[in-house]
Amino acid sequence: MTVTIYDVAKEAKVSMATVSRVLNGNPNVKPETRKRVQEVIDRLNYRPNAVARGLASKRTTTVGVIIPDISSLYYSALVRGLDDVAEMYQYQTIITNTDFNPEAERDALFNFMSKQVDGIIYLGGILNEDTLKDIENTSIPVVLCGTSEHDDKFASVNIDVEAAMDTVIQDFIDKGHKKCAFVKGYYSEQLMYHFERGIRRSFERNNLEFKDEWVIDGFSKYDEAPEIYKILKEKDLDIVISMNDAIAIGIIHAAQEDGKNVPEDMEVLSCANTRLVHMSRPTLSSVRTPLYDIGAVGMRLLTKYMKGEAVSHPDVILPHYIDYRGSTKK
Repeated sequence: MTVTIYDVAKEAKVSMATVSRVLNGNPNVKPETRKRVQEVIDRLNYRPNAVARGLASKRTTTVGVIIPDISSLYYSALVRGLDDVAEMYQYQTIITNTDFNPEAERDALFNFMSKQVDGIIYLGGILNEDTLKDIENTSIPVVLCGTSEHDDKFASVNIDVEAAMDTVIQDFIDKGHKKCAFVKGYYSEQLMYHFERGIRRSFERNNLEFKDEWVIDGFSKYDEAPEIYKILKEKDLDIVISMNDAIAIGIIHAAQEDGKNVPEDMEVLSCANTRLVHMSRPTLSSVRTPLYDIGAVGMRLLTKYMKGEAVSHPDVILPHYIDYRGSTKK
């Protein structure tokens, strides 16, 4: 049978309030009493009921994490950062994988609300208008990591993706290029919008046209890269910006199998900068997104909301860099 706080109190010959004070580290307990109660707790292998404690304190010390692809190196790096900070502040994380399904994301949101978690971290995902309304209307603090609304109604942590893309495109244009492909992926619509806007902004500033047909959507896996490469070849696109590291590497492999050299015949750059960028040959150029830091800062921001602390800037922008490696020309 489950051991209760009543059992511990009875065995130690103290009140349940005294047991509670021992469990919570309250100093107002005599050392000999604390030792006796702790010995009983250890002997009976008593574990406090988190749900009951949450009902009493109105805090569960748990944080729900909504992740679209738990197998992704991109999202696992974000989770590592937030989980380390959660542990530092003595919060437990509960992770739900949604497979980029908008309905699953909303279900996860409602499920966490029903479990009375203290806060929610939302990692990327589809993040459609319905989900945004749910986040806006909930009383539970929510922080978006790896996506951004640029709206004070939503707390978020990311890089300035528009600025990153503007810099990348300007570098390509300075080398004489006048077109490029943008291979999207299953990320939030808002995030994709800002990436694409940064690309278009740079083209427009240089009096060049960026054609809609250069945007390639609907792919998210490495083994789909040959199909993407076929589209690139048909459109004569030899500059490729991919949201996904794995797809970028798949495009490099498809080009090599077609007898092309990277970066001489095709230049490829990604936007995730996971550890995969160092595993391809040639090594993969990428926007250096500080994934661990985004997760860590997102969790720290959430702790402020959960504790009722003042937050002056809910939309946090972290610095980014462009790492040009072997898949682009110098």
